[in-house]
Amino acid sequence: MSVQQQVMDKMKEAMKSKDAVALTALRALKSAFMLAKTETGAGDLSLEDELKIIQKQVKQRKDSAVVYTEQGRADLAEPELAEAAIIEQFLPEALSDEEIEKVVEQVIAEVGADGMKDMGKVMGIVSKQLAGQADGKTISAIVKAKLS
Repeated sequence: MSVQQQVMDKMKEAMKSKDAVALTALRALKSAFMLAKTETGAGDLSLEDELKIIQKQVKQRKDSAVVYTEQGRADLAEPELAEAAIIEQFLPEALSDEEIEKVVEQVIAEVGADGMKDMGKVMGIVSKQLAGQADGKTISAIVKAKLS
């Protein structure tokens, strides 16, 4: 079953249980999928594209929550974090820092990277391998630490 189908099923459940927060989050996710489909004009999205969209939606909500919290608006931050948690259900299990480090070390060995000048190469490969399983910031920090 595709991620989009899972979202639709969860949306139906949210409607039946009258869960407004979940419904808002899932509708936004569905909207993002539809927008991506019309932008590319390709029809169906690949699993990789779906995961990128989900990650973007989660990041958007977490960033908003941080801004709201900094501004002292916990009343606005809480729904954003709740929506992020609902959307995160559709992402694969996130890897631990140790698991990410192993992948980074393996890619550095394969590429033969020996300094910060090779960070772009390493980041590109690792980001593709860990699509949906790790945050770009985390990957970047680990690659930077290993190459410096």
